[in-house]
Amino acid sequence: MPTTPSVYSFKDADALAPALAEYILAAQAAALQRHDAFKIGVSGGSLVATLRKALLGRPEVQWDKWHVFFADERLVPLDHADSNYGLLKRDLLDHLGDAAPPKVFPIDTALLDDPTECADVYEKELVKSFAAKDSVRLPAFDLLLLGCGPDGHTCSLFPGHELLRENVAWVAPIEDSPKPPPKRITLTLPVVNQSLRIGFVATGGSKAPVLKSIFETPEEGLPCALVNEAAGGKVTWFVDAPAVDGVAIQKKEWKTPSL
Repeated sequence: MPTTPSVYSFKDADALAPALAEYILAAQAAALQRHDAFKIGVSGGSLVATLRKALLGRPEVQWDKWHVFFADERLVPLDHADSNYGLLKRDLLDHLGDAAPPKVFPIDTALLDDPTECADVYEKELVKSFAAKDSVRLPAFDLLLLGCGPDGHTCSLFPGHELLRENVAWVAPIEDSPKPPPKRITLTLPVVNQSLRIGFVATGGSKAPVLKSIFETPEEGLPCALVNEAAGGKVTWFVDAPAVDGVAIQKKEWKTPSL
């Protein structure tokens, strides 16, 4: 396995989507060889629209084997515009047609006013899934699909925030998110780094400045750069040409993985 992240650049988001689908399908195949479910964590934002382009209509996707968790979630009702669950449901899950749906793990909306308890309850869901029979230090997702914010944040792990130092909890509360809404829960950095595969999707020219910082000056310690450093060869970036315009980065040519 390579020790540094792999970066694949495509002309635009439409050209990126088929490669992302192949990457996800390879992760699905590997997961189902190990156990009877494909345990995946996803974030929100523009990533979900790319997932829709990538996955809808692909008969190889075994939706009924998917266990979908959220890399982070905003503490709002599930039908709120800011809800990552709501976004995934509206943009992807509601369009699966006759396919058997995945098992999805939303937050407990009875706990929207108590981020600490909400994080604890969500962590217990992870324990049931990843440590039901064994005592494990950290869960190992088959795949995490993440975005990259213009400030270099991922999940709800923000630059310079004290949560970047959390090394015990699997899921942590945040009540002072610099990006609204302020109350959220998030996977912690050790959990992200423990994942078997980590896929970042970053598209559009607005991402070029932060990708330049992440890849050219990683010592600044932006959250995405911290994942690159700790998870190394488990990390794959899918970017379009505008997102890496002017970024000094070694890009690879995409090759369809064997399933």
